Parts: sequence; C-alpha cells; structure tokens
Amino acid sequence: MEPTKTATSKVNSLLKIDYKSDDDIWLTNTQTLRKLIGILGVLLPISLFIFLWMSSGHTSPLESISHYYYTRANPIFIIIVSILAIFLMVYKGKEPIDFYVSFTAGLFAIVLLLFPTDNIALTCCDADAAYSVTYIQDNVWRVRFHYFAAALFLLSLNYMAFFIFTRSDKPKKKRTKEKNIRNTIYKFCGVVMVLALLIILLGLLKVIPENVYSGNHLTFWMEVIAIECFGISWLVKGETIFKD
Repeated sequence: MEPTKTATSKVNSLLKIDYKSDDDIWLTNTQTLRKLIGILGVLLPISLFIFLWMSSGHTSPLESISHYYYTRANPIFIIIVSILAIFLMVYKGKEPIDFYVSFTAGLFAIVLLLFPTDNIALTCCDADAAYSVTYIQDNVWRVRFHYFAAALFLLSLNYMAFFIFTRSDKPKKKRTKEKNIRNTIYKFCGVVMVLALLIILLGLLKVIPENVYSGNHLTFWMEVIAIECFGISWLVKGETIFKD
C-alpha cells in the first residue's frame, strides 16, 4: 500500500470518517467528539501563549487566560472557546445528566466570551503595548458575571471528569484494567481542578497575600492547570490512550 493511502487510512480510522454514506457529516462519532474537545482544551493555553510570543514578543503570562481577549491572541481565544462551547453543547453521552452538564459547560463558555473580564490596563499590563488590541469601558458587574460564568464552566467540566466519566455498569473487580486506569486519571484530574479553583478563590478573597498571588501569576497558572486537566480527561474518555 502506498504511504499516502496508509496515512489517509490512519486519519480516517482516528477520526472515524465513513465515506459510505454521503447523507451524514463526519462528526457523528462520540469518541471523535471527545478527542476533539480534549485536543482543543489542551491546546488553548499553549496556543495563546505561543501566538502572543510570536506576534508581539511578549513572554510573560497575563493575569489570567481570559485577559488574552484583549490581546492579538483574541481570535484564537474566541475561536477555540466558541468551538469548545458548540462541541460541549451537542455532546450527548449515555445518560440525560451527561447532556445537561455538558450543555451547561458549553453555555457558560459562550457567556464568558460575551462578558469579558476586566481590562489588562487594570491588572497587569500596558494597554498601549504592541500586544494589546482592545479596551472596554469598565463595568464591575460584567467582570463579576465573567467570574461566575468561568467558575460554572470549569465546575461543570470537573463534575463530568469526577462523577460522569468514572461511571460503569460493572463492579470494580469486573472492570478492565484499562477502565480502572482511566478512572484513576479522571479522579486525579478532578481533584487537581478543584484544588486549582480553590487557590484562585483564596487569591480573590485575599487569603493568599497579594504579592505572592499576583507576583506569581497564580490565576493564570491555576487556570492553565485546570484547563489542561479538563483536556486530558476528555482525551482519555475518547480512549486516545488506555483503550479497552
């Protein structure tokens, strides 16, 4: 078999593309959807940082991932979060709770885009710098609603990783070794996400000293950790690794 045909076959197999019926779109397989959600989640923080570095030479983390909305990485932030939101809203799963929680996560992903966080000029950075592209009139309620939407987005994803992905119709002793490994990963990701969100909350409440919290960009790094865990859990759910 020719190398090109072999590569094409591997891609078709990975993405579950079936050309036998021309009445269906290709993204109808649940496992493929899970893999794509996982890939987008993992790539979001990385792509934002790399793009801003390549386009403007900016190498320091911003106050939070949401602050990339105000930079030249704005299109990447909006596109990836929007696609994630759509994929999460059409995800069905095996039980009604799967759909409702996933839809909630997708809905609040859209909401956090519609209500951006506070301007970078008020937090960490120069609004006139080369990487900055926009400024929005300050509104404390918009910012609070953004925090609320972002929290529900991440908490919904955390619930899925910890409680929904770990479900099984078999007792633990009768599950496959791969399923038990996957469940361990889901629980680990869920715990780490909760801890990351707790650190952010403690920072917002000033329990963690301001110089320690802001000086180390803890909001940004905790969001990165939470989103990476979300992406990894969905990749594992898509059986990218530890497949039965």
